[in-house]
Amino acid sequence: MNTEMLLQMNTIFISIVIEALPFILIGVLISGIIQIFISEEFIARIMPKNMILAVIFSSLLGSIIPACECGIVPITRRLMLKGVPLPAAMAFMLTGPIINPIVLSSTYIAFGNSWKMVFYRAGLALVTSIIVGILLKFFVKESPLKNSTLEHIHYHSFKEKIDGMLKHSIDEFFSVGKFLIIGSLIAAAVQTFISTATLVQIGSGPFSSHLVMMGLAYILSLCSQADAFVASSFRNSFSEGAILSFLIFGPMLDIKNTFMLLSTFKANFVWKLTAIITITVLIVTILV
Repeated sequence: MNTEMLLQMNTIFISIVIEALPFILIGVLISGIIQIFISEEFIARIMPKNMILAVIFSSLLGSIIPACECGIVPITRRLMLKGVPLPAAMAFMLTGPIINPIVLSSTYIAFGNSWKMVFYRAGLALVTSIIVGILLKFFVKESPLKNSTLEHIHYHSFKEKIDGMLKHSIDEFFSVGKFLIIGSLIAAAVQTFISTATLVQIGSGPFSSHLVMMGLAYILSLCSQADAFVASSFRNSFSEGAILSFLIFGPMLDIKNTFMLLSTFKANFVWKLTAIITITVLIVTILV
């Protein structure tokens, strides 16, 4: 390991952390708002009773929250503690980093002002999240959260509520922040020592190309606001289906995101979720 490679790894690590931090901050602030200002009764009123409708509703809800795959984990945890069913919460978590306006706009620009990839990316992300949400209903029977306790504190004034929201957001930030650091460090190391050209050579077949692009998305751990520009650079090497697998799988699962999931959910659930997402994305994008 020479000095040049260490410097490269350090640069990649810092860029990943800086790229993710603003969205982590947005995520923990929204989590704090949900904790203090949104009641279980309100969520029960707006959430459809039918499981499939609840999954679809939650998937579409992700379109209005500009959170990346890291920032959305604390929001998802808070929604589950407030009573949102697991299938609906997971559907929200999977689509939020993909179908929000910022990500779709960057996809439009990255692919030469073309709506085609935007529609494909948004549509297949919705389909994937709905399928994953429904499958989890059958494969997960108990709460996957590591800590399922919800504090009930009564605040006497609006100022106390604001103080409570900020305190909760700060606690959440330091809770998930250390896992962001660990995941980013591993992602930087993998990017430094594994050649992208080698992966491109392996992914020459129609099936293997999807797996390689999904693996690349996992390793690169790009923020979903920027991944379309990287994906567009592979247009001459991979099919549209393979590129879509990169654009859909990456925001749902990557190295740093896996560590954040493991900080919030039981390990057995994270591996089960990983397997279901991987198989679903692979099948959906191959069908394209």
